[in-house]
Amino acid sequence: MDVPLYLRPRVEPPLASLLGAAPFLHSLVDALGSPLNVLLPETVAENAARFRAVYRRHRLTGRIYFAHKANRSSALVRRLAAEDPTAVGIDVASLEELRHALGCGFTGDRVMATGPKDAEFLWLAARVGATVNLDSPGELDRLAGLVRGHGLGRVRVLARLSGFESADGKNGAGTRLLSRRSRFGTPVRDAVALWAALERHADAVELVGLAYHLDTTGLEEKARALEQCVLLMDACRRRGLAPRAVDIGGGFGVGYVADAGEWQRWTTALSEAVLGGRPPLTWRGHGYGLRNEGGTVRGTMALYPGHRPHAGPGYLDELLSLPAPVLGREPGTLLLEHLHDLHIEPGRSLVDQCGLSLARVLDVRSTGEEPGAHLVRLGMNAGDVSLEEHGVLMDPVLLPRGDARQDDGREGGEGAGGPVGVHLVGNLCLEADLITRRLVFLPRLPRAGDVLAFVNTAGYAMDFHAHQAQRQPSARTVAVEREGDSWRWCPDEDYWPITHPGGTPA
Repeated sequence: MDVPLYLRPRVEPPLASLLGAAPFLHSLVDALGSPLNVLLPETVAENAARFRAVYRRHRLTGRIYFAHKANRSSALVRRLAAEDPTAVGIDVASLEELRHALGCGFTGDRVMATGPKDAEFLWLAARVGATVNLDSPGELDRLAGLVRGHGLGRVRVLARLSGFESADGKNGAGTRLLSRRSRFGTPVRDAVALWAALERHADAVELVGLAYHLDTTGLEEKARALEQCVLLMDACRRRGLAPRAVDIGGGFGVGYVADAGEWQRWTTALSEAVLGGRPPLTWRGHGYGLRNEGGTVRGTMALYPGHRPHAGPGYLDELLSLPAPVLGREPGTLLLEHLHDLHIEPGRSLVDQCGLSLARVLDVRSTGEEPGAHLVRLGMNAGDVSLEEHGVLMDPVLLPRGDARQDDGREGGEGAGGPVGVHLVGNLCLEADLITRRLVFLPRLPRAGDVLAFVNTAGYAMDFHAHQAQRQPSARTVAVEREGDSWRWCPDEDYWPITHPGGTPA
């Protein structure tokens, strides 16, 4: 077999320490079943502190709104609710997320309501004093009608904008969109009509800021959009409106793969495999968006950038430090000079390193096709750890059971003798139930009873697509906390920041 193409995950403390406690993790799976999600609530607070450090570095004020949709956990939300209320809020995108946030300790004034909103969602958001991030003029009309019709107080709103354009070419002739067209937000070209609607509904709503969320990782595009928001806020002030915050959404990213070289080697090898220059790296030759057209690679690789040198707080710091294209000021300086608050809505990056998903190995057998490759069937399915759905590729960590570190001489006994390529398949009776389409390399062939740990799954992976198809169990979730040289745990729903796992007072 060729040199194994590892994509080993980036693992930092305390997640690294938790992975080192294999007997503890095995005991959790034995007691609570497979699959199982494990969360570290203290890490989400540490991540929020790292974002706040960037704010301080640029002398900015504003709030970090956790994008609740990234994870269904109560423990994470409760831990953030215990943070400084002027610094940390929550972004909810449904009625049930709003109810959950309120039940976990967030007061209405710390909540931002985003996404598509039905009447019930709008009514409760207005009733509890949440800030409503308006998606369209029609949503503004519906909100104003509810406020007047039910005698509610004036509601704080942000106007979400989209369709930002930039001069295209050196001579400025023509324009281009800064990112892919979005179905959310009011296009900038319609901003004047939106300002008029806000003036018309001034008795029901108060414009407190402008917002955007670009579907791109490009720093320059995000800096240009921020700059345009500052200019548009000046236009609002000339009309008598008084916005004072810019909400730049999320998209700060996570680095999943530890080594840049491994990521580069794997993506290069994928192109070679698509061209037929090496054996397939995926189930049935899947190309992740690439295809072979007459000996040339065509298409775009539909994968999340696995290795990112700047992500999360580092990405925000870089964005705020980027020279602005028109006004000649760094975005951070531009906000400071205009006395604007900065709001952000991190999801994935705020729960970076906050958890892992465990799956028991149920069966191991040869594929019967590819030399040296095996099928490893797990006690989970693709909905339980939807990394593939988001284009995230990284190796799981093998946690052998007991004396499984020794080769037992079984069939396919690469055992402890060296790396082996495996296909990870789920527990559903469906050909398409693959945990990942990629051929995964493990340090040795697993055996039934071992556990695979998929790390860093707290953001959009461990429960975003969870279901109970074919009546297979969905993952339970537990919160864990280090206690001296050992770990303690409790069910996710039983975690409160005022108690240790197990219910003893903090």
